[in-house]
Amino acid sequence: MSKVEDFLTVYEEQEIVRAILKAEKNTSGEIRVHIEASSKIDHFSRAQQVFHFLKMDNTKDENGVLLYVAVHDKKFVIYGDKGIDRAVPKGFWESTKTIIASHFKKDAFKDGIVEGVLTAGKELEAHFPWNHNDTNELSDAISKG
Repeated sequence: MSKVEDFLTVYEEQEIVRAILKAEKNTSGEIRVHIEASSKIDHFSRAQQVFHFLKMDNTKDENGVLLYVAVHDKKFVIYGDKGIDRAVPKGFWESTKTIIASHFKKDAFKDGIVEGVLTAGKELEAHFPWNHNDTNELSDAISKG
């Protein structure tokens, strides 16, 4: 892969966006996917920076979830805001990470991201169900750095 744009096809990116829309359909939670080539700092810290840069820490219920991928580093992080982090059962993030990693090991990157997004969406729905006053607070597009 020569550049981050080669990581996923346009069709695969569209499938991920559809998964985000599906995952957010029944929750007030917000899910974003960010892809970049690499990070000069540790990946968890970089995910925190991106989370802030994308204004994911400004959601009303603190229920944003970021799936951060550093393509060339072959690393990813799932980062949840305070509200969702307090609500999920112990081990949830680790089990979700395992699901994504199992796909990534087979170079099935789109499948891993989609399954991670849908898994996060189910958990968000359980703790932050959608109601008629909810608005989509953040873009559903994949961001790239």
